[in-house]
Amino acid sequence: MQLETYISDLLYRYECVTIPDFGAFLTQNTSATIDGASNTFYAPKKMVSFNEQIQKNDGLLAHYIADVEKIPFETANKKIAKRVKILKSYLTQGETLTFKNIGEIVFNKEGKILFEPSYHLNYLTDSFGLSQFVSPSVNREVYKETVETIEKVIPIAVTPEKRKARPYLKYAAVALIALTLGGLVASNFYVNQIEQHNQLAQEEAAQQLDTKIQQATFNLNPLPAITLNVTKQSGNYHIVAGAFRVEENSDKKIAQLKADGFSARKIGVNKYGLHEVVYASYEDRLEALKALRNIKKTHNKDAWLLVKKLN
Repeated sequence: MQLETYISDLLYRYECVTIPDFGAFLTQNTSATIDGASNTFYAPKKMVSFNEQIQKNDGLLAHYIADVEKIPFETANKKIAKRVKILKSYLTQGETLTFKNIGEIVFNKEGKILFEPSYHLNYLTDSFGLSQFVSPSVNREVYKETVETIEKVIPIAVTPEKRKARPYLKYAAVALIALTLGGLVASNFYVNQIEQHNQLAQEEAAQQLDTKIQQATFNLNPLPAITLNVTKQSGNYHIVAGAFRVEENSDKKIAQLKADGFSARKIGVNKYGLHEVVYASYEDRLEALKALRNIKKTHNKDAWLLVKKLN
């Protein structure tokens, strides 16, 4: 039994997943970060850690395994205990335990557990589809220093004495204000004329389109009626195939999945503006989990389950 698969599924929804008599994997939300050395931006994520002091069986892992494998709760607990015994024997022999997409566990020289998290998977569902990116640095301070240097060499200032010596500056300022006001009035008048022109053009185009539609209506031959039976998907459990910023890409993904035999569709746009595409939606949670495991095994190992009530 591969515990890491079940633990990975639960880390999307829970902050603590305990392996009885072994330890617990904990998650903590962290904000988006910036690496100043490489100018790299990282999306918000869940940081995974391990605490060997938390070993009490809370039933979460056993209940999940029992639901997925359709076995009694006690049988699931026995399978976990058997797996834990094997894991401890590996640790005592100096081997490193690798939990896929979670991290690695090993004994140090003092016999204490050391955990090194894996950063290949982000368990924060709100950040799904967001990847790191590099932005060039902005050297604002360099330009500021250049301007200050120029001001020291060529000071730009008008003192009261210079203003008295140049009375024409006052008249030039008055003329500039008058020209500015006149330009604004003319600009507003020009904009209003353009808006009126655009509105009349749109109304004329709409009228011509209505006339063409009416003429085409009289020339159409009646067609036989066709009855289509469409099965509407429903349910709050959705198996996510991907999220796309360009809607055309999400349509291509849906066509590809439908060609592979899936009931793919779009379920809307998330708060990051990404179009979410799902393999299918389910009413029953167990049925959705069973389908998710099959898709991960045969089609897409990065597929995940979204629990969301659609409007």
